[in-house]
Order: sequence, then structure tokens, then C-alpha cells
Amino acid sequence: MKTLERFSQFVSSTFAVWVLIFAAFAFLSPNTFSWIGEYITILLGIVMFGMGLTITVDDFKGVLTRPKDVAIGVIGQFVIMPTLAYLLAKGFHLPPEVAVGVILVGCCPGGTSSNVMTFLSKGDVALSVTITSITTILAPFVTPVLILLFASEWVDITPSSLFISIVQVVLIPIILGIIVQKIFKKQAQASAKVLPLVSVIAIVAIVSAVVSGSQAKIAETGLLIFAVVILHNTLGYFLGYLFGKLFKLNLPKKKAIAIEVGMQNSGLGVALAADHFSPLAAVPSAIFSVWHNISGPILATIFRRMKDKKEKSDDNMTKAT
Repeated sequence: MKTLERFSQFVSSTFAVWVLIFAAFAFLSPNTFSWIGEYITILLGIVMFGMGLTITVDDFKGVLTRPKDVAIGVIGQFVIMPTLAYLLAKGFHLPPEVAVGVILVGCCPGGTSSNVMTFLSKGDVALSVTITSITTILAPFVTPVLILLFASEWVDITPSSLFISIVQVVLIPIILGIIVQKIFKKQAQASAKVLPLVSVIAIVAIVSAVVSGSQAKIAETGLLIFAVVILHNTLGYFLGYLFGKLFKLNLPKKKAIAIEVGMQNSGLGVALAADHFSPLAAVPSAIFSVWHNISGPILATIFRRMKDKKEKSDDNMTKAT
């Protein structure tokens, strides 16, 4: 079991590398991975079930103990990223399918990898976990409305069908995970140590399926989509940090808000695109899955070196003595 745990940690720490490798294989040999396409929803459900196994009551206590901080993060998540996605789609005159795909990922809740990046950046991990949990629970209600608001000029949107899909692929697996965790507590705690491996395999498979299914379109528009995704993610970090600063949050909280805003549950974007729109609409979410696992560690390294005024003052006093 310990060997499996170590392997799980290794695979999760090199997540971006595996995504890049298999995305490249899927692009070069699409027929090898195209069969995975019909299992995208199931794979994301497995990831969400794993999230449910790790969610505890403490993850929601922040709503009661510091509602302002949580509200800032949740509002930032559901306002900044969808608005950025819409502006980028308009500014770059993206084709309808690509525009919808960018907006889809922008309207998704926060991704679970944001919690790890917040930890690595010496940010407020408890705040990050709470925001991720709340935005994920709110996603069935908020995400369809946001997609209707921002994407309806390109395609017809049916919020009710999006709501049902998000409930099926996000809410139900999470609730089942929580129930299993309560009934089989010891077994759930043991399995949680290898969950990163399961999540990595599932997300790598999802990205490979999307790339193989849209190989020709990616060859035509891949560079443009990649540029938009990088801008979307980077501006999300920057504006998320400024949003925290606007409300005079301390440095660890600003780090958490920036990472929460910038990192999305792009797997949900893929699933929604595959079920309701087109394979090409899933490409921005797939590229986002690759990119934010590259940008996240880079930002965490930068944030880790940042110190607030109190820490700088303490360092100066230490040096003086």
C-alpha cells in the first residue's frame, strides 16, 4: 500500500507532464484514444466521487466563521472568470464553437488542484478548500445561468438540461462520496491516499479523448485557443489577487483567492461541451486542464517567496539582532 501511495504522490506531482504526453499521443494517433469519448461523463463522476470522499464538515465551517472571506472568493470565481471568457471571445473574434468552449470553462466552479497550489504557495488552505467546496455545490444552480447569460449569443442554451447534467456528474457523485465516507470511514481514509492517482488517470483520459476527437480542428485553431486559455488563466490569477486586495485581505487570503479564481474545474467544462455542444467546444477546457497544471506550480513558487508587511518586519528585526 505504501508503494502505491508513493507512486500516487509521484504521478500527481508530475500531473502536467502526463497530460502533455498523452495529449501529444492522442493528437498523433487519434484512433487510439477516440473510444474514451463516450466515457467522459463517467470519468468526471469518478473524480467528483473522490472529492466527496475527502470533503468534511470542517470544509464548510468557513461559511459561518468568516463569511466575508468566503463570499469574496465565491463571487470572484463566478464573476471574474465568466466575464473574462466573454471579453476574450469577443476580443479575439473566436469561432462560435470555440467561444462557447472558452465561456464554458469560465463558468465552471473552482478545481480541486487549487487547494494543493494554495498549500504550496503558503496561502490560506482552509479558505481555499471552503471556496472550492461551496462553488462546486453551487455549480448546478449558478453555472447554467452564467452560460445562458454569456454564451447565448453564439448558441441556443437550455439551462434546465445543463442543470441536470451538472447534478448528475458533480452533485450526485459528491453526495455518494460523502455518504460512503460516513459509513466506511476507515476505508475511505485509506483510499484517500491513492485518490490523486485515480484523479490523474481520469483527467488524462478525458483530455486524451477530447484531443483525439477534435484533432483536425485543433490543428487549425489550436494555437489561438492555447493563447486565449493562457490569457484567461493568467488574468484570472491577476484579477483574483486584485479582488482580494480590494477588500484588504491579508497576503495568505489574497493568494488563496487568486488561485481559486484562476483555476477551474475544466473537466466539467469538457463533460458539458461533449454532452450539449460539440467536440471542438470541449477543446478549451482540455487545454485549460493542461495549462493550469503548469501555471499553478509556477504561481505557487512566486507566491511562496512573497511576504506580507508583518513577515518582512519580523525578518528585519531578526537580521538586526
